[in-house]
Amino acid sequence: MKNHDSAFVGTSEPLLDLAALRADTPGCEEVIHFNNAGCGLMARPVLQAMLDHLRLEATIGGYEAAAARAAEVADFYASLAELLGTRPGNIAFAASATHAYTKALSAVDFRPGDVILTTRNDFISNQIAFLALRKRHGVRIVHAPDHPDGSGVDVDAMAALMRSHRPRLVAVTHVPTNSGLVQPVAEIGRHCRELDLLYLVDACQSVGQYPVDVEEIGCDLLTATCRKFLRGPRGSGFLYVSDRVLQAGCEPLYIDMHGARWVAPGYYRPVEGAARFEEWEFPYATVLGCAAATRYALRVGLEPVSRRTPALAGRLREQLAALAGVRTLDGGAAPAALVTFTIEGWEAAPFKAALDARRVNSALSYREFAQYDFADKDVEWCLRLSPHYYNTEDEVDAVVGAVAELARSAR
Repeated sequence: MKNHDSAFVGTSEPLLDLAALRADTPGCEEVIHFNNAGCGLMARPVLQAMLDHLRLEATIGGYEAAAARAAEVADFYASLAELLGTRPGNIAFAASATHAYTKALSAVDFRPGDVILTTRNDFISNQIAFLALRKRHGVRIVHAPDHPDGSGVDVDAMAALMRSHRPRLVAVTHVPTNSGLVQPVAEIGRHCRELDLLYLVDACQSVGQYPVDVEEIGCDLLTATCRKFLRGPRGSGFLYVSDRVLQAGCEPLYIDMHGARWVAPGYYRPVEGAARFEEWEFPYATVLGCAAATRYALRVGLEPVSRRTPALAGRLREQLAALAGVRTLDGGAAPAALVTFTIEGWEAAPFKAALDARRVNSALSYREFAQYDFADKDVEWCLRLSPHYYNTEDEVDAVVGAVAELARSAR
């Protein structure tokens, strides 16, 4: 990064220097990128860190390059620990958020009849994993009801289910991928701590968009990707593992020579920290890109980001809701920067293609992604737009204009 530190942080109120941030983001010159909930645009320092390491691997060899960059690799753990309010030894690298999530699930010794307590808005891959556990291990899946006011899960009802079912695992997605809903994960965490229940949080859409503090949330396990609002590379994610989980001896079902030591012919011993959830082989250029992305986010500052990003989404959501033929779908009092809507007269793929042709990046969500939520909303698909802090108000207005044009053309 160029010397933009003063551009990021003011003397009193944290401010964002939008010109500097966009200059650091080459993709801003090419598209209106409103698919940050899919992949954020990488900043130049992230790309440079990865390219530099690939060149080093090509020059001196892969193992040798990893050894030469050991301090930078270690910063992956240190930077994420700083971001999440924990220690480096509580962080494990993963190939994706889903990889991290299944690793976490595999460490739970599920028995027939055990209950997984979750919400009606948990991420599709998590829901499928729960169903697979039911199929293989006979667990029961209990979904806490949503609050009638549309604010997300009914925490009181969920707490009552905790007391009555004593679930083996409580699992909640912080910000569902199919809407801008923000679930009250810290409030749920307080109930889990009171009842000594294992608590897993999917923070895939919130890390990089909001300050996320694992101690404040009270979770035992937390997973996320680096490619979305954190603006890191694809093929990367991480798992946070609490001290109490590590001290209890929890380990993944399949553990290799990186996560354990073969101390005798018939015995192995897991390593002390969250590294027991990792494998030997690492994409080191990707790890270094993630470290650079996390440091970049820390320099920008999550507090100003957490104000600007949802504010841009709020502007977008309000203007879309005013268009004839458009129905916005997001719930909650303060939605995140995921704006979902339907539009009359269009099918899913042609509508997205029409926005693609206007150089607006977006994403589609289908009924199968959110069986409960979309059934409640009576929709088969929606388009998702997800701005980030480096986007502009002019881009919001331009996207609304494009949607308005397409809505008129369908009438």
